Amino acid sequence: QVQLVESGGGLVQAGGSLRLSCAASGSIFSLNDMRWYRQPPGKQRELVASITKGGSLNYADSVKGRFTISRDNAKNTVYLQMNSLSPEDTAVYYCYAEDSTPWYSQIQYWGQGTQVTVSS
Repeated sequence: QVQLVESGGGLVQAGGSLRLSCAASGSIFSLNDMRWYRQPPGKQRELVASITKGGSLNYADSVKGRFTISRDNAKNTVYLQMNSLSPEDTAVYYCYAEDSTPWYSQIQYWGQGTQVTVSS
């Protein structure tokens, strides 16, 4: 079992920055994809950014040029640097990780979510 613990959320004014962290712990085999999703109030959860173990990146169009995802494989931690925040970025942000088992299956894990609120 793997636990994902997010931190770094909070209240920030428009134009400000926040850095989210998500640390994985527990019985980890090999973390492959790590992602950040978000769920704005009254809307569906959406993918924000992803990073593979090898460092391949993917971003939602709405955050390109403003958000940067990174990871520290030695610490089993993924980060999301969020700059130039706008009220439209207000959401609960969730960390996601895929653990590759020795028997060639993927186990998916989710964090509990961290609230990001951007005031205008």
